Amino acid sequence: MSDTEIGQRRDSFFGRRKGHTLRAGRADTLERVLGRLELDLSQPPPERLEKLFEVPVGSVVLEIGFGGGEHLLHRAVEAPAIGRIGVEPFLNGMAKAATAIEERGVRNLRLFSRDAAELLDWLPSESLAAIDLLYPDPWPKFKHWKRRFVSAKNVERFARVLKPGGLFRFASDIDSYVEWTLLHLRDAPAFEWLAQDADDWRTPFPGWPGTRYEAKAIREGRRGTYLTFKRR
Repeated sequence: MSDTEIGQRRDSFFGRRKGHTLRAGRADTLERVLGRLELDLSQPPPERLEKLFEVPVGSVVLEIGFGGGEHLLHRAVEAPAIGRIGVEPFLNGMAKAATAIEERGVRNLRLFSRDAAELLDWLPSESLAAIDLLYPDPWPKFKHWKRRFVSAKNVERFARVLKPGGLFRFASDIDSYVEWTLLHLRDAPAFEWLAQDADDWRTPFPGWPGTRYEAKAIREGRRGTYLTFKRR
């Protein structure tokens, strides 16, 4: 993608579309699971997102960039009455998650394998209980910061689709991205940072299972920061 294209769409969720070639069995599983669970944005969304799921759910949470799906699957199994939509444009990560979904028979999930900004524009207003953005690609070079998914435009999108009182949860081990996120949310009148003291951002979210990205950060001597903002 050229710098010109990036400048035209700075709100996109950047990431690799495909890495290593998928084994035949995993590719078949991915096709089968996506055929059942992937959202079709060519169709209008239901008035209530809860109707998207195969089982009755009472609320819906969006996770953007779920990697291999460790956190997404943990939360889905932990709380089967909550519907979860997982977004991951990297097909190898999506394939890993699809295999686990099928093996474990998880039914309170829907998936989306393209740009999260597209999905956010499709979702109805005030339809989500929470949005999770956990250890996203930090784009550490200054010239690439414009690719970070936290942007003024996407914060507006978050505010539109979250219900009043809904949560935006962000985790990262990269200090510049934490500061970046705090600045963007501080300037957003629709959000309130819920931290009362330092432990609130040093301590993982309740029920946090850990992720491989977090484990890598710890091995490399970095510590995660966990931010929670409430939609006013």
